[in-house]
Amino acid sequence: MGQVVDTETAKEFMKETLDRVDVAELAKICAEVEAKSEWFRSTLGEESFGCFSKDDYSALLGRIFSARGKTRRTLEAYDFDSMRARIGELIHGTGAVEVRFQTFVDQLEGLPQNLRVDFASELLHFTYPERHWLWTRWMWDTRTRTGSLPLVTTASYDLQGESAAEVYLKVGRALAFVHENGHAAGFGRISQTVFGTDVFLSCVYVIYVYTVLKMRMTQEFNQVMPGLPEFSRRLLGVHQRGSRPAAA
Repeated sequence: MGQVVDTETAKEFMKETLDRVDVAELAKICAEVEAKSEWFRSTLGEESFGCFSKDDYSALLGRIFSARGKTRRTLEAYDFDSMRARIGELIHGTGAVEVRFQTFVDQLEGLPQNLRVDFASELLHFTYPERHWLWTRWMWDTRTRTGSLPLVTTASYDLQGESAAEVYLKVGRALAFVHENGHAAGFGRISQTVFGTDVFLSCVYVIYVYTVLKMRMTQEFNQVMPGLPEFSRRLLGVHQRGSRPAAA
């Protein structure tokens, strides 16, 4: 495999991020994401999943960015016992993770493919971040071919695939290279953990969105967009309602 990470572009994104927000705030976001993961592990981990309740499921949905509005209503409409069994097999099953991922995604009838992927990915990543990686549509959307991941990887790295399982593995490989490149690109300053990479990629996406909106939308609309810290927190599912950190 040739060069995967576009280090110079990653450095540019990190510089633009730090022009908007200081590294201490990014580290704070990272700590909040770590706390989210601790909640997932304490609720969905092997030792605790036997007590997973309907109330826990509702609380879980509140911690996932994509599980809002109509999506949340769809997820809450599933039979809880069936969903509980599916979540258990996804996280704790013995088959290959990409096979479990594909099976879980295929069972989420009534949701768009990208939202199915978001949900499955968050369950795996935040429960066992040392084993599994994050793949959300703001990282890589197979339908629109947009997201933060292709912005910091080389054009030669193909993120497309014939199935969700295949793409999941390709995203994982790319993220491993991005994470290893953290020191060279500068975003290792946020954190040495994988959550620092999550935060960095959320910032890449926010800057990308700002750039697109600045070209397409009115100045008045751009002014009501959340600042980078809030936007990043929303993407990562750690934004606290009623709080609005100062825009950077």
